[in-house]
Amino acid sequence: MKAINQDFDAIVVGSGISGGWAAKELTEKGLKVLVLERGAELRHSVDYLGEHAPDWKLPYQGKKPRELYREEYPVQSTSYAFSEATRHFFNNDKQNPYVRDEGKPFNWIRANVVGGRSLLWGRQTYRWSEQDFQANAQDGHGIPWPVSYKDLAPWYSYVEKFIGVSGEPLGLDELPDSEFLPPMGMHKIEKTIKGRLKRKAPDLKLTMGRAAILTQDHKGRAACHYCGPCHRGCSTGSYFSSQSSTLPAAKATGKLTLRPDSVVEKLIYDPDTKRISEVRVIDSRTGERFSFRSRIVFLCASTVGSTQILMNSANEYFPEGLGNRSGALGRYMMDHALGMSALGFFVDDMDSYWYGNRPNGTYIPRFRNLKQQDESLDFVRGYGFQANVVRMNWQTGLNKKGFGADLKNSLRKPGMWVWALSAFTECLPDKRNRMTLHPTKKDRFGIPQVVFDATWRENEYKLWADAVQQADRIMKAAGAVFSIQQDSIEVPMGSGIHEMGTARMGADPQQAVVNANNQVHGIPNLFVTDGAAMTSSSCVNPSLTYMAFTARACDFAVKQLQAGKL
Repeated sequence: MKAINQDFDAIVVGSGISGGWAAKELTEKGLKVLVLERGAELRHSVDYLGEHAPDWKLPYQGKKPRELYREEYPVQSTSYAFSEATRHFFNNDKQNPYVRDEGKPFNWIRANVVGGRSLLWGRQTYRWSEQDFQANAQDGHGIPWPVSYKDLAPWYSYVEKFIGVSGEPLGLDELPDSEFLPPMGMHKIEKTIKGRLKRKAPDLKLTMGRAAILTQDHKGRAACHYCGPCHRGCSTGSYFSSQSSTLPAAKATGKLTLRPDSVVEKLIYDPDTKRISEVRVIDSRTGERFSFRSRIVFLCASTVGSTQILMNSANEYFPEGLGNRSGALGRYMMDHALGMSALGFFVDDMDSYWYGNRPNGTYIPRFRNLKQQDESLDFVRGYGFQANVVRMNWQTGLNKKGFGADLKNSLRKPGMWVWALSAFTECLPDKRNRMTLHPTKKDRFGIPQVVFDATWRENEYKLWADAVQQADRIMKAAGAVFSIQQDSIEVPMGSGIHEMGTARMGADPQQAVVNANNQVHGIPNLFVTDGAAMTSSSCVNPSLTYMAFTARACDFAVKQLQAGKL
């Protein structure tokens, strides 16, 4: 073990959504920060190899080689963002295995580069509401959050002003407004649908998606020019990522050391000081082992990654995993059940067409169980709908019957508009949904492999069934000539790439892993600010909340350092 003592004030594990924010905040507050990233170096703009590449310039001409994907990327290739244009962003499943039960599969989607999944996220950006933070206490599922919307609201604003969020204010309690840049424009058919819903389904609100994508030049980054697809990388920085925003801000301070190819094996706990004394690291290229020291440590390695590190750091003082006095570590895994609820076909506005590549859709906020439980419903919590429209064209008619000139001419004419509704349903915190470490199977670094035992439960299926029924109602109100519904949840847990929980926040150290400031109970210099700390899941995308919690925790940690308490 090679000890490297470079007198860091803070170590941040991970460089994605949360890690990038921790790096920015801690360096800008004057700390000397080391960021440890297990993925490879990736230079902003330079290494976005598939950004504007046509298929014929990609490996295999952009096709998906079955054997390669089946043998080396069976899980990662299930992601919408995975292709030959982005394969170098992702983990190789064969080289980085985990224990996946085919009877109860969990799709663990992992990036393998600096910036992590901030390069690949869908960029939908929503605040949680007070109802979201109060839900556990009100219906008894999970433990109460030790924070409220009021506690997080100023940090939401702080983060939004930096990242840039385009959207439309609605004044809804169930979906608080953000600090907005102008919203993206709707297509003509979407405006038609919005008008009909306003008349025939007034309980619904159709709005443009709220997205961390710029509609104006902002903080040195250019407005979106609608080239798409975003997940291939964005050289102009028009969408928020660690690469385009937080890491450059941290580097500008001169106080950042970024070390890629650095797999964190475990954290070493000092029982005398009750602090983390070392972070042990394996160089993924050479296999060499290092030890780093700092005054504080921020775990931002993703829900599963951070929990794996805590579990692998078990010792005689924390035999069930570091900070695990409660038995909650690894439990209460959540994700969002999502998928196509309905496809509606429209013959309106046939004289219009879409243009550009708008990297955003429309959104219908939660409208079930608002304010209080609706007595007519047999499920708790709710869901929202994310929606997109496409126009049928030659690509959707590839299997159309015909031959010769008549077939070609028919394919030249655009067909009906198709409006797709996808429900994002809340997942309840359930003790049975968990991850553990395998007792004998290890990865190529000698670290125990992760084992998942998590699946959708009764409430998630009831939510989904209701979403399908409501989608049918919505399609009829919108004026679809016909629609197609999907009857059941067809994706495994993890597919939403919104995994949360496993090191949940709570006031009572006998029930939770971290406290209201994201500190691990009993280990004051250790913070967990990624999805692992979430105590419930809401039904909206969680990344903005991770960022707000991270900025808030960094502010607290620095004040504690200045006060001599850390």
